[in-house]
Parts: sequence; C-alpha cells; structure tokens
Amino acid sequence: MKHPMFLGLHAKPPKLLKRLLMLLPFIILISMYLYASHLRLTDNPHDKLLPSISSMLQAINRVAFEEDRRTGEFLLWTDTLSSLTRLLYGVSFAFFTALIISLYMGLYRGIESLLSAFVIFISMVPPLAILPILFISLGVGEIAKIALIFIGTFPILTRDIFLAVKQIPQQQIVKSLTLGASSAAIIYRIILPQILPRAINSVRLVLGGGWLFLIAAEAIASTDGLGYRIFLVRRYLAMDIIIPYVLWITLLGFCFDFLLRKLNFLLFPWSEEKNQ
Repeated sequence: MKHPMFLGLHAKPPKLLKRLLMLLPFIILISMYLYASHLRLTDNPHDKLLPSISSMLQAINRVAFEEDRRTGEFLLWTDTLSSLTRLLYGVSFAFFTALIISLYMGLYRGIESLLSAFVIFISMVPPLAILPILFISLGVGEIAKIALIFIGTFPILTRDIFLAVKQIPQQQIVKSLTLGASSAAIIYRIILPQILPRAINSVRLVLGGGWLFLIAAEAIASTDGLGYRIFLVRRYLAMDIIIPYVLWITLLGFCFDFLLRKLNFLLFPWSEEKNQ
C-alpha cells in the first residue's frame, strides 16, 4: 500500500498542508475540551472541573486587568515577573557555569578526571528531593528557589556541552598549537564559537525542567509567582484560573524556545545549515 505523498520517507508536504498539519493536533485537543466542557456544564451549570471559555476569559480579565483588592497589583503580571526573574537567574547561572566547566573538562584530561565523575553523580540526584535541604540551609527566600533551578539544570547542561567539546576534531587543536596559538586562544576563539550553537540548544532542552523546578519551589514556599498562584487557588477548585495560568506558562516556554532558536540562527547560521 502506497503512502500519501507527504508521508514518504523523503517527502516534503506543501507549505499550506504543513501548516494545516501543525494546527491539526491543537484543533483536535480544543474540540475535545469544548465537547467535554459542554457535556459537564449541561449536566451541572456550576461544575468547576472543565470551565467554559467565557468563564476563563472573565478570570483572565480579573487577574490581568483588574487590581487585586488586597495588594493593589495586577496579579498575572506580578506573578509572571517574579517567576521569569527566578527562571532567568537560575538558568543563566547554570549556563555560564556549565559552559566554562565543560570547556576545560573537554580540553584538559586532568580536569576531566577531577570533575567528570562528580558531575555524573550530581546529575543523578533528584533536585526535588533536596528541596527541603535547600529551604532549611538557604531559607525560603529567592536564593533557595534560584539554587534549585541551578542544581536541576546545571548537570544536564554540563554533560551535553562537554560532549560537544569532545566531538571537536583533535587535529584542530594540534594545528592551532603548531601555528603558535595560545591555550586561551584555542579555548575562546576556536573551540567556544563551535560549541555555542550546541550550548544554546542545550538551554532549550533544559528550559522545561527549569520551569518544573521553579513551579515546585514557588508552590512550597513563596508569596508570588505563577506556581504559587496555581497552588493557592487549587484549594478553591478555581480551574478557570488554573487552566489559563498553565496555558500562559506553556506560551512563555514556547516563546523562549522560539527566541533561542532564532538567536541561534542569527548568530550561527552555518550551524543551522549544517543540521538541515
């Protein structure tokens, strides 16, 4: 039986069909939700499990565009700013630390012997399991939350960037040394530009985990943030707020992934062309 033209091993669907195929899973998912919500609300108009689109829009308007009576803030934007600040600090610290350590681990056998086993070991520690330790030792402030994101993303970034460094042909280093390049020049002018595209893609991969650790930390000990708000309103079964917040987090994650992909293409177009 022959497959349709766009399902062959080497087939490329037309542009319009490609976009339709991209939208199809979302259309199916939304349709299923609307149907299930309609059934539940028909049976019980006060059902909170699957709120209608109109009730969720009202909830979004309330948290995004109306001042909170207690704090006088616009809750959605305050929570978003708090969460993004923590996520940015945690992932940024993890990225730059992993980048430097991976460079030296990949190029110096002695540093690799010193740190590789340790990095593998800490990558096996479940970050959420040490969350109580962080809160006890660092307090329940911002440092503990940022530290959790750092601990959760740093080992993965380090191992992935380290593998990228090890894939650099040894002949490049030998030729550079032969031509008189210093160690610093080899590391920062020859090796670093080649692994940065892989490093940025590694950040894209760990962002999902970063969000997970952020939400967990905010849910346990915080007074603001997207995770804090979700776990605060769950006691009231406020699905009309929880679902939009989850969708908002998903949209933010998608935007970050898109921006990092575009940044990679703008800074290193040769890397994107090589992967095609």
